[in-house]
Amino acid sequence: MSSPYTGAQPPAPTTAAQQNHSLAFRVMRLSRPSLRPDPAALLRFDPRDVFLPEDALTSPDPSAAADVLQGLLHPPDSGASTTVPGDFTFRDRFLLHDTADALAPPGLLVLPQAFGGDLFGETFCSYISINNSSGLEAREVIIKAEIQTERQRILLLDTSKSPVESIRSGGRYDFIVEHDVKELGAHTLVCTALYNDGDVERKYLPQFFKFTVSNPLSVRTKVRTIKDTTYLEACIENHTKSNLYMDQVDFEPAQQWSATILEADEHPSVVKSTIRDLCKQPILIRAGGGIYNYLYQLRPSSDESGQTKTEGSSILGKFQITWRTNLGEPGRLQTQNIHSTPTPSKDVDLRAVKVPAVIFIERPFIVNLCLTNQTEKTVGPFEVFLAPSISGEQKAVLVNGLQKLVLPLVEAFESINFDLSMVATQLGVQKISGITLYAVQERKHYEPLQDIEIFVDAE
Repeated sequence: MSSPYTGAQPPAPTTAAQQNHSLAFRVMRLSRPSLRPDPAALLRFDPRDVFLPEDALTSPDPSAAADVLQGLLHPPDSGASTTVPGDFTFRDRFLLHDTADALAPPGLLVLPQAFGGDLFGETFCSYISINNSSGLEAREVIIKAEIQTERQRILLLDTSKSPVESIRSGGRYDFIVEHDVKELGAHTLVCTALYNDGDVERKYLPQFFKFTVSNPLSVRTKVRTIKDTTYLEACIENHTKSNLYMDQVDFEPAQQWSATILEADEHPSVVKSTIRDLCKQPILIRAGGGIYNYLYQLRPSSDESGQTKTEGSSILGKFQITWRTNLGEPGRLQTQNIHSTPTPSKDVDLRAVKVPAVIFIERPFIVNLCLTNQTEKTVGPFEVFLAPSISGEQKAVLVNGLQKLVLPLVEAFESINFDLSMVATQLGVQKISGITLYAVQERKHYEPLQDIEIFVDAE
């Protein structure tokens, strides 16, 4: 007769040096069952196995047996015209008559047959029963259950303050423990009992149940920075043997960032509705290495006064991921903080504020620029000029008038706006390149302003 605790792990074997205990722990993992396809289910039952005589397969005239079966299954008054094939071998039993036959499910759910392992981020849940298989009564039973890892010990149950008064002969005491798995590697469920069973001394029973926690998925990230915008790409890969259905994949940006997820445009035939948004289908990541990619756009956030927060931290944020397996087993994972590539801070920042939309050839136009002091001290004075081309070629856009523009001192965390008069000498799409800032007192050249594309039209 099978044990009522399917998948239970027996207690550790005893030796002569150990005590003869009246109690013993039985542990069963409380995890969702699984569907077990059975290829033998394809060898399905056939009415011919019941109605035909034993010599139907070896009869010299199989058509006679077919006529008998046809009359039994479809009487003359039924009006059915279906005929029974004359082939009475078993080869047609393996033919797929229905799409569901390809799965070959026996229609049963199977409980885990071993203590097994667990996945990082899921909840370890176990049904524990302490049985009294002796002829003695166990009294004042103190039960403890805890999880031991390489780093810590987590107490799950302790009845020291309210011991179990009695466990009679043939009786048992059952309880359930749960633990959110947050570490990888070897884990041990330790169950102990301290009790009296008639002897002078109290007996101490320890039992150990080991299992391993593996990583269900991995998150690989790439960070790219283009001007003031940072792009974060995350690739989630499934390392398990079952499909994972992503309920939630949220990126929580750090305080100095604001994040927007970038998704592909939906087909125009897809109708948007509130109900559709609420009942959003989970994202499937297939078993054995399936992947799914997410793309986020990050920008520096601003405070109430509109000033951009610059705290100098490289932390972008972290991911909150929740998923379910085939039969709804939940899991949750939080990644570590994701860091960006550190960029050296600038003392001053030069940027273009306004460029005319219409520019004509050989007619002066004004480019409005802004110089910002990002330090706690006064800096300057500065000179702004157009650096010559490295290749020595004539530039299509030149400075109109004085070749050097002198700027005054700039106070701490202040900005000044100024205009630079320029003129274009060639038609079409051109670039304003080489606008350079020079600190007079420090004798320091800063990096040139990024190229600005313009379109030059004829009058």
